[in-house]
Amino acid sequence: MNLSRRTLLASAAATPLLTGAGVALGAGEAAASPAELRGALDYGLTKLRAVAPGITSFPEITRFEKWTYVADGGWIGGFWPGTLWLAHLDSGDAQFRALAEAANDRLAPRRLEPRDHDLGFLFSPSWVTAYRLTGAALWRDGAVDAANTLIQRWNATGKFIRAWGKLGTPGNAGRVIIDTMMNLDLLAFATEQTGDRKFIDIAIAHARTTQTHFVRADGSTPHVFDFNPDTGAPIGPNTVQGYSPTSCWARGQAWGIYGFTTMYRRTGLREFRDTARKMADFALSALTPDHVPVWDYRSPLGANDVKDSSAGAIMACGLLDLAKVTGSDRYRERALKILDGLVGTCLTTRSARAEAIMARGTRNRPSEDGVEVSLPYGDYYLFEAILRVLKPAQIAKAIGL
Repeated sequence: MNLSRRTLLASAAATPLLTGAGVALGAGEAAASPAELRGALDYGLTKLRAVAPGITSFPEITRFEKWTYVADGGWIGGFWPGTLWLAHLDSGDAQFRALAEAANDRLAPRRLEPRDHDLGFLFSPSWVTAYRLTGAALWRDGAVDAANTLIQRWNATGKFIRAWGKLGTPGNAGRVIIDTMMNLDLLAFATEQTGDRKFIDIAIAHARTTQTHFVRADGSTPHVFDFNPDTGAPIGPNTVQGYSPTSCWARGQAWGIYGFTTMYRRTGLREFRDTARKMADFALSALTPDHVPVWDYRSPLGANDVKDSSAGAIMACGLLDLAKVTGSDRYRERALKILDGLVGTCLTTRSARAEAIMARGTRNRPSEDGVEVSLPYGDYYLFEAILRVLKPAQIAKAIGL
């Protein structure tokens, strides 16, 4: 860590940096210190105070450093209110809560639409977090509605949740993606709130299907796996956002690490913890020295290819949780190194134009759609990861740790 970065963060932060030293992790390696993490979080709060009051839709991706929007929330609509809820949690600022509630309200129609698997992405960071922080039954009941909608996509023959495509149509009817591991916690929440095991039973079965067919011997995963939707027979791996069916898309790997760790938390089933460890060990072995993931760990360009900061933020969250449930400090230390890379090289502090908090994201490299951009889930998981370090009790209440 160098003086120029500390100076940069200090000048950008809304409050002075705290004092603190990085964790010694070996020659030439360092972890983000509490001071740097606090500075990054304060920078994010300052950015949100400037930008959020003018936003009345759902940020999807930046173009020329400015947010562009998707009116119905797309698959990412939960991350904007989620970021605002975490900002409120950290700062106590009532404006953040009011903006978060307004954004939650705009998502309401989606809780009854079974058009894709993204109900967890939409309603866990937003409505579930709102319920945990406020106790308001409105948010709990809406999240349970969303869980009921999600299980309409359950294929009982193949034991999987269909990712894409309108129900009743043949296109993508047998397609499963690694991302869905992150939607299962909504089902766990629904069982917790209603006492009805159908939700968690579906989540467990889907996780086992993913575990069996996605996770390779070395712990890597493809983005997609296809099944015959009528018989449930496996067809094979595929990809949409990764380099190839045999590669390992970094954000998908991060979804899996986080998702399997969460499923272990909710069920106590050691198989899920062990799968999370296997996936984490592969990803950690594939990281470049700066600890910011390349967009695909098996890209032929290797360390020279573009980064995906959002994959790093998601992975940091998963590793911090994995450290807790395994008792392994190694995962925490590596998470702190990832945060060091994100805070040191990915914040938007050098730009007066930027509306987002973190840059260097990659949305879809194969289609050249969103390379070196900001992404709302990057900002959200950066906040979550930092709060897991600085305010563990508070974030535990918000996200059910």
